[in-house]
Amino acid sequence: MSKPIVVGTDGSDQADRALDWAATEAVLRDRPLHIVHAVESRPYKAPVFVPPETPDFLNRAGHKVLAAARGRVQQRWTDLVTTAVLVTGEAPRALHEQSGKAFELVLGSRGRGGFASLLLGSVSLRMAGHSTVPVVIVRGDAADRGEVVVGIDLIRDADAVLEYAFDAAMVHGARLRVVHAWQTFATLIEAGYAFDYEQIELDLRNAVIAAYKPWRAKYPQVDVVDEIVLKHPVTALSTASRNARLLVVGTHDCRWNAPQLGSVSHGVIHHAQCPVAVVPRG
Repeated sequence: MSKPIVVGTDGSDQADRALDWAATEAVLRDRPLHIVHAVESRPYKAPVFVPPETPDFLNRAGHKVLAAARGRVQQRWTDLVTTAVLVTGEAPRALHEQSGKAFELVLGSRGRGGFASLLLGSVSLRMAGHSTVPVVIVRGDAADRGEVVVGIDLIRDADAVLEYAFDAAMVHGARLRVVHAWQTFATLIEAGYAFDYEQIELDLRNAVIAAYKPWRAKYPQVDVVDEIVLKHPVTALSTASRNARLLVVGTHDCRWNAPQLGSVSHGVIHHAQCPVAVVPRG
């Protein structure tokens, strides 16, 4: 069986949006869907205050969340192969274990209201920075139209990010916009330094074209446009996300066998207006 698309859920509205996105993606890619709900084994830092019935209550509630999620999927995507599992432990560890051999992991940007929403938000960020598979954080309006946008850094290896972006554009039948933002020259220009702006843009564009040339050859059916922006990368990518169906960015270089979420990817996750796919670099 092909690698599944794994989605984490807590029954919140944001989680339902992530579930819908993941199910649609699974159908498009002809992959099974695996739904995960994590129950904290020690929901309180001081176990002495945990009521004895709390674990059973949380397990029952978790099973209801999963049943509702499966019902939601089966009602709309009747032929989609779907599995669900209730796991005990901290959400990041549970999601990491369940998605280790997945095609990608899909999460909502927030969970239930109040402090729980902050918790799930931190889980999404943590997974985006430490997962060994692509993590899609569903935020904004997940539209079924618009471009796939990918931001690339010419300093770091962009092959894994570009491959994911080209593949996503092909699967969705969408145009791919390759964006490279360069803040350094923009800052110097604002300070009054003189530069040959046209030559700088030409050089950067040629470098970007060279970076995605192998993937354009592999995916000839994908319509590609490139854009060079002399702005902060977070600003440029957030602006491009307004009319996009998916924004693809990469992690920082791997350290200690795990990816690291860079400042640009972190900022994009907070400010993008469409789902964001964070792809670990190879």
